[in-house]
Amino acid sequence: MASSTTEPSPPVTKVQLSGKIIAITGANRGIGLAIASSCLTNGASRIYSLDNSPPSPDFTSLSTQYPNQLFALHVDVTNEASVQAGVDKIVLEAGALHGMVCNAGRTKHKAALDFTTEEMEALWSVNVYGSFYSARCAARAFRRQEGVKGSVVFTASMASYRPNKRVPSAPYGASKAAIRNMTHTLAMEWAPYNIRVNSVSPGLVKTAMTYWVEEQPDWEQQLAYYGGMPRLAEVEELGGAYVYLLSDAASYTTSIDIPVNGVIGIC
Repeated sequence: MASSTTEPSPPVTKVQLSGKIIAITGANRGIGLAIASSCLTNGASRIYSLDNSPPSPDFTSLSTQYPNQLFALHVDVTNEASVQAGVDKIVLEAGALHGMVCNAGRTKHKAALDFTTEEMEALWSVNVYGSFYSARCAARAFRRQEGVKGSVVFTASMASYRPNKRVPSAPYGASKAAIRNMTHTLAMEWAPYNIRVNSVSPGLVKTAMTYWVEEQPDWEQQLAYYGGMPRLAEVEELGGAYVYLLSDAASYTTSIDIPVNGVIGIC
């Protein structure tokens, strides 16, 4: 008599995203757009940017390079109903959702004694609440789909490990530390649903928010002091970590953070 036990599928050993539909918050520019590009390069079927700002010229260029694969949805991550509507639209339009990158974020460098309540609330509403809402809406979608083993990847920061000595920001670092704790807690909660939850912690990356770093008069001295790779990361250098965590090759990888921080001593 034949056994009714279903044999488990063999582990996937190739890191690629063939056929996957992935949502990325804050992907109309910057790090989010670089993640989108990496996902498309590695075979993703469709990428949806959930963002409340207009698509950048670079986004338009990438969408031309990958016709009918890159889409922008106007979503306010600080409003869970807005995020839910975006996720529902993706599933309805594309037929599935396999991964969510909770990347939208804000930064503000300011002395702790000078931060206003309004500034803290604005920062945390995107970094913490927005990330939580995005992950939760994705998890609901994953659970509704038969056979989907979803992946959530948060963008944390090296500032969650240690302060930036030159421009401290306690509220920003605390918001990113909250994301890393959220990663571990949600990974534990959602493992029974075959949902993996991980994060990536970039160090200093060359974006519009870090233009000032290389303009410091003693930047070369800082690099010599801290060691590590003597430069900022290009945004494209972050993508590999996200691609791995979103891929089926990471099927037993959950509750981890991957630091991408070539300048070892600086967050």
